[in-house]
Amino acid sequence: MTSPALSPDQAAAWDRIAELLSDSGIDLTEGWAAPREDEEGRVLAVTGKAGSGKTLLLAELVRALRGAGLDLVSGDWERKRGERRTLAVLAPTNKAASVLRNRGVPATTIHRILYTPVYDPEYEKLAEWLAGEGDRPEMEAMPEAAMDRAKRVYDETGSVPGALAAAGLRGSDFITGWKRRDSPLDIGFVDESSMLDDKQYEDLTEIFPTLVLFGDPAQLAPVNQSGRMVFDRFEGDDHMHLDRVHRQEADNPILDLAHALSDPQLDFYSFERMVEQAAARDERVQVSARVDSDLMARSPVLVWRNATRIRLIRAFRQAHGADDTHLLPGEPLICDGLELPLKHRKRRIDLEARGLIKGAQVVYLGPGRKPGFSKLHVVGAPEPEISVSSIVKIEHPDEEEPFLPFAARMGAAFLHGAAVTIHKAQGSQWEAVQVFGPDLEVAARTGRNEAGQALWKRLAYVAITRAVTRLVWVKRYALALPKQPLGTDDLKVAPAPLELTGEEETE
Repeated sequence: MTSPALSPDQAAAWDRIAELLSDSGIDLTEGWAAPREDEEGRVLAVTGKAGSGKTLLLAELVRALRGAGLDLVSGDWERKRGERRTLAVLAPTNKAASVLRNRGVPATTIHRILYTPVYDPEYEKLAEWLAGEGDRPEMEAMPEAAMDRAKRVYDETGSVPGALAAAGLRGSDFITGWKRRDSPLDIGFVDESSMLDDKQYEDLTEIFPTLVLFGDPAQLAPVNQSGRMVFDRFEGDDHMHLDRVHRQEADNPILDLAHALSDPQLDFYSFERMVEQAAARDERVQVSARVDSDLMARSPVLVWRNATRIRLIRAFRQAHGADDTHLLPGEPLICDGLELPLKHRKRRIDLEARGLIKGAQVVYLGPGRKPGFSKLHVVGAPEPEISVSSIVKIEHPDEEEPFLPFAARMGAAFLHGAAVTIHKAQGSQWEAVQVFGPDLEVAARTGRNEAGQALWKRLAYVAITRAVTRLVWVKRYALALPKQPLGTDDLKVAPAPLELTGEEETE
């Protein structure tokens, strides 16, 4: 197999990774893999700022390794490997993993690799058939039409739980439990490794004898790492750095602004003038005196301070006439986790298989058929409409406890999604992003630094690079009134929602 056309620094990183893989019996040039003969640990870091081609390099390496015969480990269901070599593409959060999947790179979370599901033997045969490794089983519990539907979804997504959920099954139907992985895997690629903490890194090195970390040194480090990232420990040939070469030909003004932040002489006010100059030249950058409340309905405004986030959300809801007793159809929410007892841990698969994972963006459609349930549209999910027992938290300025317009005793917890902190947004991307400039000005005035760089610059870099096609820089603490009411007409709604996580089922 010939290596793809890469830039010089990407080619150097490719050669170094190929050398690392060769030590474990994988030949990228010829496209074959021998059985692994040792479990000696090998770790390599590949870093670069936005636009440097890390994801392109990662995608090409995944393509080459699959061509060499490696099986992908997804965390959903594992094939019986024998001596077959495997590859897992990981990210620290569900948000970061979904960004990779949207770019065609199959990825899962670190947690889903650390904890693996145990399948009922009957459904294990069904999973083998879906994956093309067994004959079609005969199952009384699964009508032929449901099996056909499961197969279609599996062929589209590669997810066994997602396919079975599309056929109308709950995780508790086919998952008998969860277990901590007790055997090592093989090759691991980790994206967004700037978000890793030391404990996650140690867990990964115990599982993967060959590990390659991909990360952006200009992003925000985990809060408990004192500004240090795990790949800072690597040097020499074990730390390959990519310079900015890719996506530059598109003359992307958003990336131009992001990379301008590396200038140590640049202050906040000079940078804001730079944003204004970019907006005068290119419509992909805009400067606004107010937050666009219509854009907030589908793409959150990014802020530094939590107090700012809460006040903007309150202003958004008031502008649309919402009160604390109910939600309006069309209001955005963000999943804040699953509040289920440990004994019901396997039921999490019901929600995760449908895309309702921590950090997932959802849109409120209306009340469910049962008390405490909400009908939701899960953004980006193959079958987006679900009905789920919900705990919705509406936070108020200067009040410690959030108001709960309605809440089940257990289920999926949600925060409002019209605004999020830049820290929470790391790993996510949206087509259009509003960055709240007044918060970054406050961060600049504090004079705080993180790992040798002004904190406001790191915040601005992360916020700006969340935008795919349009960046809106907001200059004042104000909210524009909505031009249209909230609604759900822009959403593709499935005809029959699936009821999930009912209290009568989880007690």
